[in-house]
Amino acid sequence: MSSKASVENPLFHPLLFLYSLLQWLTDKLLSPKAPRSDAKLHRPSIAVIGAGITGVTSAAHCVGHGFDTVIFESGSEDQVGGIWTRVNDTSGLQIHSLMYRFHPSIQWKRGYPSRQEIVSQVQQLWQRYGLQERTRFNTNVNKVYQENGKWVVNDPSLGTFDGVIVAIGTCGAPKMPTMQGMETFQGEVYHSSELTGKDAKDKKIAIIGGGASAVEALEFAASAEAAKTTILSRSDKWIIPRNIAVDTLLSYNIFGQETKLSIFPEFLLRKLFYRDMEDIAPVDKGLFTDTPMVNSDVMDKLREGKAEWVRCDIEEFTDRGIVVNRRAKGVPKGGPGHQEVIEADIVVMATGFKRPALSFLPDDCFEDPYQPPNWYLQTFPPKHPSISAINCTYLSAIGTVGNWHIGIYTRILLMFLVDPLTRPRSIWMERWINMTNFLKMSSPTGAFDFFTYLELVWWFVFCVAINPFRWKWALFVFFGVGFALPNAVVAEEEPIVGGKNGAKDDAFSF
Repeated sequence: MSSKASVENPLFHPLLFLYSLLQWLTDKLLSPKAPRSDAKLHRPSIAVIGAGITGVTSAAHCVGHGFDTVIFESGSEDQVGGIWTRVNDTSGLQIHSLMYRFHPSIQWKRGYPSRQEIVSQVQQLWQRYGLQERTRFNTNVNKVYQENGKWVVNDPSLGTFDGVIVAIGTCGAPKMPTMQGMETFQGEVYHSSELTGKDAKDKKIAIIGGGASAVEALEFAASAEAAKTTILSRSDKWIIPRNIAVDTLLSYNIFGQETKLSIFPEFLLRKLFYRDMEDIAPVDKGLFTDTPMVNSDVMDKLREGKAEWVRCDIEEFTDRGIVVNRRAKGVPKGGPGHQEVIEADIVVMATGFKRPALSFLPDDCFEDPYQPPNWYLQTFPPKHPSISAINCTYLSAIGTVGNWHIGIYTRILLMFLVDPLTRPRSIWMERWINMTNFLKMSSPTGAFDFFTYLELVWWFVFCVAINPFRWKWALFVFFGVGFALPNAVVAEEEPIVGGKNGAKDDAFSF
C-alpha cells in the first residue's frame, strides 16, 4: 500500500499544493529509511507495548534507526491503530493535521483527517517499516521486570529487551455508567463510540457529557440528520475554533499554565468566537487548565438551532427522556437550578473511556512523590531511564505535536540506551521534576497535569542542553538525522565509560 497523497494542481489549489509539497519534503528529509524485509537489526532491542498510533509510530522510528523492536498488542491485527479502530466513522482529528503528523512519512489529504484516513495511515506505516513480522497480537502484558540487566515482558520466552516503550494510550474500555431509571427509557442508549450504522434520522438525541466524546456524538448526529441534539453537560468546557493560526498562538503560551495574562486570549475568544453564545463559555475554569474542544462546528450547530447546550445535573431517566436539574451560568455542579425533562429517542453516553493501567510496570515506578504524571519529561520513571511511557501519562494540553513529540521521546530513549554518558541518574531526574514543580507552583493545576506546546519544547531543549554529552545527539533527537556522528563519537568514548554495557562512573550523567 502506498502512503503517498495525490499532489494538487498548483494553479487551481495553490494552498493544497503547498501543503502536499511540505508533506513530501518532510517525508524525504526526516523519515528514517525502512529496513529491508530480511534485514537483521543489531542495536539495542526495544519492547513496544501497544499498537495504536503512538506504538506503531515509535516502533517505526526504532526500526528505521536500526533497533530491533517487538510490539506487544493485546488485540488482534484489525486493532492496529488503537482507539481509532473503535470510534465512529464520522470521527476525525480535532486538531489540524499540520500539528499532528504522527510520523514524517504520513501524507494527509486534508486539514482535519477522518477516522478512516487516520487508521489507513497507521496501517500503511505499520507495513512500510515491516512491523507485521515484529508484532505479537493477542498478548496481554501483565508484568514487566528486569532480569540480569534486561527487561522481560511477561516471561523470558517472549524475549529480553534493553528498553521499553509503553504506548497503551489513555483510552481503554468505554465507560458506560448505569443511571437511575435507565431501564424505563423507551428509546435506545449507546456509548458515543458505537454509533456507526445507527439510524438517527429525524430523531431527538440527548448526549450525556460535554467533552471530546460529546463532539464525536454531535458529528454523528449531524451526519445522520437528527431532528434535534441536546448536549447535557455537568460543567463548562472551553471550545476553540478549528483554526491552525489560533490554535498555534494558544499553544505558544510560554508559561505552560494559566496566568493573569490568560484573561486576554479568554476575552478575545468570548468576544470574537463565542459572540452571542458567551453564556456557555466557562467562568470558573481557565483556558490553560484543561484540554479544550477544538471544533467550530459545535458553535455553528448551536446557532442554527440544530443543537442545544444544557448546563445541568442528570437526575434520572424517564420513559421518554431524561430529567435534569438545569443550572444557570456560574452555578457549580450540584447547585440550585430548575427541573425539566429533555425528551429523546436516543441517548448517547459521551462518558469517555477507562484509562488503561500502568500497573504492569515495576513497583518502584510509583513511589511518592514521583508517581505519574510526575516523571522525568512526564514519560520516564526516575528509577528507570530505559522506560518511556509515551502518551500514557498525558492528562491535558494545548498543542500536542504528533510526529514531533512521539519521535523525540523515542529518540531520547534510544540516546539513553546507546550512549551511557547521556543517561540520567535517578537523582537528577527527580531534581528536574522538582524544578518543574517549583517553576509552576502558582499553576491552578499540577505541574504535569497541563502543558502547552511551547513548554514541551522547553522540556526537550533543556534535556539536551543541560548535559554536554548530549549535544552531539541534538540533530538526531530533534529531527532524526545525524545518527552516524553520535555513533562514531560514542565509539571514541568507550574507554571512558568502560565498554558498551554501561558507564563505570555515571557522575556526569544528568
